[in-house]
Amino acid sequence: MELLKKIGRGIINGLKRMWEWILSLFITRYKVTVSFNKVYGDSDDKNYIAKKIITRKEKLLIFIDEDNNKIEFRSSTGLNYIIEDYL
Repeated sequence: MELLKKIGRGIINGLKRMWEWILSLFITRYKVTVSFNKVYGDSDDKNYIAKKIITRKEKLLIFIDEDNNKIEFRSSTGLNYIIEDYL
């Protein structure tokens, strides 16, 4: 009986992961480039692949990356960032 429960849970978990994978194929991703000065292409630039942009304002940028980490950038003088569609 215990063995059947374990097998059933394994099948259900596998189906959930497969469903999440299928859904992820249709979700839009964004390439976010954050620069800490006015020049893009420097060594201080950081690139991220975002699943969801939460807040996009002049002095605040919050988004969720591919690893489900919430990333937040704040600046009192304004942020330098580029958001592009990621194919």
